[in-house]
Amino acid sequence: MTNRRNFLKTGTIATVIGTSLVTSFVQTAEAKILGEDEPNITDDNGKFILPKLPYAYADMEPNIDAETMEIHHTKHHQAYVDGLNKAEEELKKARENNDFTLVKHWSKESAFHGAGHFLHTLFWFGLAPTKTAKPTPSANLLKAIEKDFGTFDKFKAHFIAAATAVESNGWGILAYQPFGKKLAILQAEKHQNLSQMQAIPILCLDVWEHAYYLKYRNKRKDYVTNFFNIINWEVIDRRLEKAKKF
Repeated sequence: MTNRRNFLKTGTIATVIGTSLVTSFVQTAEAKILGEDEPNITDDNGKFILPKLPYAYADMEPNIDAETMEIHHTKHHQAYVDGLNKAEEELKKARENNDFTLVKHWSKESAFHGAGHFLHTLFWFGLAPTKTAKPTPSANLLKAIEKDFGTFDKFKAHFIAAATAVESNGWGILAYQPFGKKLAILQAEKHQNLSQMQAIPILCLDVWEHAYYLKYRNKRKDYVTNFFNIINWEVIDRRLEKAKKF
C-alpha cells in the first residue's frame, strides 16, 4: 500500500499513458493526488473503483449542469473503471494460461480505460464549487504561469483555444515538463494519446461531448471558457509543487 500513497513519485504520467503500463501508474495514484485529500480509486482487494466526489453535482451550476455532472461521473467514468478492471482480468488470464493471443487488444483496453480513469480523477478533484472557486491562481502558481506564458490572460486564451480545438474527443491539459522545468498546454485525443512524453498533467479539462453537450450543445468554446469559473487553483498549485520534485 505504501507505493500507492506516492502520487507523482513513481514515474511520469505521460510515459505510461498509451501503454498497458498505465494501469500500474493509476494504482500508485490511489491517494495523495490532492495533497491532504485522498480519493480512493481502488478497494482493499486492488479492484478499481469510482472515487466519491467532495461536492454535490449541483455545486458546479451554472457552469456545468447537475444532470451532466451526475451522468458523466456515474455512467461514463464508471464505464472506464469497469473497462480497466475487465482488461486487467483478461491480462491476468493470459499470464496464467500462457496464451497471449489477444494481448495487443487487452493492452490497448488497459491503456484507454486506465488513462480515462486517471484523467477523470484529476478532472473531478481539480474542480471547486462555483460559490467558492477563486478566479485566479495563488501567488506561486501565478508566478509560474507568468514565467511560461507571459500573463495569466495569455495563458487562459491559449488554454481555451487549445482545448476548444482538440480534434474529435479528448482533453485540454496544463502539464509540467520535468525535462524543461516549465509548464505546457497540451491537447490529448481520446485519453491515452498525449502530445508529449514525460509531461505531467496537473490541470485537465474533459472535452468529450458527454462532458458538456446537454447544456452547451456544439458550443464547446463556451464550456471551456466557463470551466475557468470552477477551477480549484489550490489543488493545481499543490500538483505543480509535487511535479517539480522529479
